[in-house]
Amino acid sequence: MLKAIYSVLTLKLFLFCFSVETKPKLTFDEFFDYTTFPVLKFSPTDQHLLIQTKRPSWNTSTYENTLWLYDINTRTKKFITTNLEQSIEPQWSPTGNLIAFLPKNHSQINNQETGQYIYIYSLVFDELFSIEIGNNTPVTLTWSKNDSSLYLACIQSWPKIDEDEWKDVIQYRENSLRQKAVIYQIHLNFNDRLLSTETNIIRNLSLLIGKLVYVSFSEKLIFSSVSQLIEDMNDFELYSIDLRNSTAEPSRLTYNEGLEFQLQVSNDGQYLLFRMLSLGSNKELFNHTQYRLYSLNLIDNKLTRLAEHFEGNINQYAMKSDSSIYILGQLGTEVHVYSQDLSMKDLVYHNGWNGTYELIACSRKNQSIAFVYSSFERSMEIYLINDITELKSAQSITDENQLITERNLPKIEVYSWKNDDDHRTIEGILHYPPEKFQSKNLPLLVFIHGGPYWASLNSLDLGWYQWTTLAASQGWLVLEPNYRGSTGYGDQFLNEIRYKPLSRPGKDILYGIDQLIKDGIVDRNRLAIGGYSYGGFLTNWLITQTKRFNAALSGAGVVDFTSAWATMDLPILLGYLFGELPWKIPHTYLNESPIYQLDRVCTPTHIVTGEKDVRVPAAQSYMLERGLHFRNIPVKLITFPKEGHSLRNNPWHGKIKVREELKWLQKYGNQSCTQHVESTRNHSIRQELTYYFLFLFFFIM
Repeated sequence: MLKAIYSVLTLKLFLFCFSVETKPKLTFDEFFDYTTFPVLKFSPTDQHLLIQTKRPSWNTSTYENTLWLYDINTRTKKFITTNLEQSIEPQWSPTGNLIAFLPKNHSQINNQETGQYIYIYSLVFDELFSIEIGNNTPVTLTWSKNDSSLYLACIQSWPKIDEDEWKDVIQYRENSLRQKAVIYQIHLNFNDRLLSTETNIIRNLSLLIGKLVYVSFSEKLIFSSVSQLIEDMNDFELYSIDLRNSTAEPSRLTYNEGLEFQLQVSNDGQYLLFRMLSLGSNKELFNHTQYRLYSLNLIDNKLTRLAEHFEGNINQYAMKSDSSIYILGQLGTEVHVYSQDLSMKDLVYHNGWNGTYELIACSRKNQSIAFVYSSFERSMEIYLINDITELKSAQSITDENQLITERNLPKIEVYSWKNDDDHRTIEGILHYPPEKFQSKNLPLLVFIHGGPYWASLNSLDLGWYQWTTLAASQGWLVLEPNYRGSTGYGDQFLNEIRYKPLSRPGKDILYGIDQLIKDGIVDRNRLAIGGYSYGGFLTNWLITQTKRFNAALSGAGVVDFTSAWATMDLPILLGYLFGELPWKIPHTYLNESPIYQLDRVCTPTHIVTGEKDVRVPAAQSYMLERGLHFRNIPVKLITFPKEGHSLRNNPWHGKIKVREELKWLQKYGNQSCTQHVESTRNHSIRQELTYYFLFLFFFIM
């Protein structure tokens, strides 16, 4: 009797297991059809949200940047345009009746190319108006104290000196220095739904502008200065222009040798808030730090660091109606919401979901909050709540990535280990293949984040740069190490990369692999490694330090740091990381450069680069390819035309990149490096024998 009952229960359990519907795995094409939200802004009336979505448009080989108007009362979304230039954020007018933005492209009805334009969308008329602004390139815009005018900063190239003498010949530094800024004021006049404009020049400046904001309290414009070449941090400061004095020179507000961005004026107009990234001091006064938040008193120019006792990274912020602030702060692999009253030093933590709060916006007149959130369990969407206490019960107002939630995604866990050299604790994120959470003896792909001043986070941002979810879905256990130099672990952890910018974080990563093997999680015979930008730097370095990797994926990585310092647009970063300029410490540059240790490499390496990359010039990838080719190591290099460092122009480029990298892993990921060494040795022997017999043949003849 008991045996019969047991048999029935076993049968029912068997049938139940097969009746449970399992989610399908994420496919390659689905992975790339992902939407992100670069812009999220409340209107001044608190009645609307301005939302920008970005997703690939495969038919047009571009990214589709769409602007939407979300009505908070009716909970409905209205389309404005897909013709949005992503480099300049759209701006609400003071009344909330107008939105100004830059179009991606503009042509007349006869399809003849015209000059530059800005667009004005009227909520009252539900209509788009275009304003021609000449041939100068716009970089930033801001409204004045009312809807009747706005200010626009453009790049203008001054005429060459002695053009008859120099013709089309370029004088390198002189030519780059001749790009300056001009600020216009554009007066708007809506008359019977017809927009007429009048444009006046406010200032011609002998520098370039990054961001422009208007201060109604004092009738001033504040802007951040920038430079195409990041050689001197004094080129990146804050200035103000007094609009009441047309002849006065811009007044310099800061001397902090940092990159200032995300400028916002407080509601009372007395404070300017901004985030800042330092890259070390030209005067050796301070070390590099994580992203910080500052408040500048516009009355007495006193600079105050906000969130002073927060040990992590400040990813974003938003000002509340009472001039206090919300802060998105990163600690380890998580980004959470905090708040700070400007009169207090301590932050208040707001209990929310684990994961990453990407963007946050606050209404001006009430307590409403909108935010962008994702985690490896939830795809990226926008949420709207009436009060911060509703953070854990928020409901999404978008469903752009609904399909992702219907797939069987990899599960993650935070994994930690020690660097045995100095006993530093390092952690990273493990992505397990679907249905194999906490399994043993898995093939490992080490996926290294860029920066170095960034970190791998508990977030779901799918695309060509961050494709750990796809790799895990195809059977790899993926480790994302937050090596020395990563944000979210304190400024000291960040600065311990200095003087050993490859060898120290490289050791952090190798000890993590050792620990995974000791714990039985990873199969020591199936190891692969890859990364982009600084992740490519470390990939190139690590394949010279060990033969344990079966395959490597190098994206925009440096192999010779002396030539990189001389040709990249960010030489100040390398100067700080290495501790000095190349001719002062040549041994350090040589010791940390993979090109001088390529004789140790046996790992088949796939390389990608943007043709017009100025951050990590493509020549570095060509050097790596040639070196490995001469050593008969399996290698493949693909370049993306008209692309810079971020591969932002054509979504097919990113998709092809990942497709080819996955093919490389499939081809070489299960073959040990020693097999390639033996193959290379046999190839060399065959070459020598061929040359020998050819020599004998011609000698006898």
